[in-house]
Amino acid sequence: MMKVLTGEQDLSEEYIRFAVQIGVDGFDIHDHAHVPGVLERGYADETGVRALIERLRRHGLEVFRFTPPWPLDYLLGKPGGDRQSDDLCRTLEALGRAGARMMWMPLNLYQGETNNLYGGIYLGRQRGGYRLWAFSQEIMRRNLNGQPFRLLVDVDTFYERAVRLYERLVPIAEAYNVRLIVHPSDPQLPETELSSTRWTKIIDEVPSPNSGWLYCVGTRYETGVPIDEDIRAFGRRGKIFHVHFRNVRGTIPVNGGYEETDLNDGDMNMFRVLKSFKTIGYDGGLQVDHLPVLDGDTRHQAVATAYAVGYIKALLRALEE
Repeated sequence: MMKVLTGEQDLSEEYIRFAVQIGVDGFDIHDHAHVPGVLERGYADETGVRALIERLRRHGLEVFRFTPPWPLDYLLGKPGGDRQSDDLCRTLEALGRAGARMMWMPLNLYQGETNNLYGGIYLGRQRGGYRLWAFSQEIMRRNLNGQPFRLLVDVDTFYERAVRLYERLVPIAEAYNVRLIVHPSDPQLPETELSSTRWTKIIDEVPSPNSGWLYCVGTRYETGVPIDEDIRAFGRRGKIFHVHFRNVRGTIPVNGGYEETDLNDGDMNMFRVLKSFKTIGYDGGLQVDHLPVLDGDTRHQAVATAYAVGYIKALLRALEE
């Protein structure tokens, strides 16, 4: 049966107890600063990672995937990039030796210093005034002063560097049986570094049973694809290793943008989405993704998190019945 996950927030005992109380199955470690060893030396520490995994297991929680330090200098061709590539290999080795099951391939350029690289991302308001991210091509064009969208790095050069990272990391992943997953650009525009074409293609550049997709339901819907057909098409290859589960209103081809929404407030029937995942035999994690900002919520977004987890678990129970 599919599992329900949340992000790790701050990994305090308070938050871990909260996660157990609302019934999550585990965490995705989103912040590489929460990976032991990274802040101190730039790469993961095997002993610390093992202790973290064991600590969460004592609470009945699993770590489904880790986020390593971002090799942004490498991806942008800046000085120090080779050191970041080396540290990424060290991190994967440490994660593997510690028993980690999955690592996110940190290839997306919209993080860190390139946040909102596309210029069209803004915080929208939805039902009752809750806030969530949205994207508008019109706003993007206005913010770019009418100039064509252009990445901070040549896409072909980026792609070559990304493939070289795979060439280094795949043998390590296979040796320690760690799965590597890659998330598409969001928004997934044709010009972006992990457009639909490049995101689909990149795991085939270095073929491996340990390399697959992080399938983001919201990101894929935003491109205008029929989401149920898209899940079945990707699922036939057996390469959907992980899922980000969220809802959206509008698509880029039809509406020129989209608005992220609460799970029951968007265009998609999320029960049908789960049925599609069940059809392809998917039994991995469903990570609660991009939570709404609700009035009066806590710094951990406890209300939004509890609602989303309960909603997904109810859908899964209905699907099981």
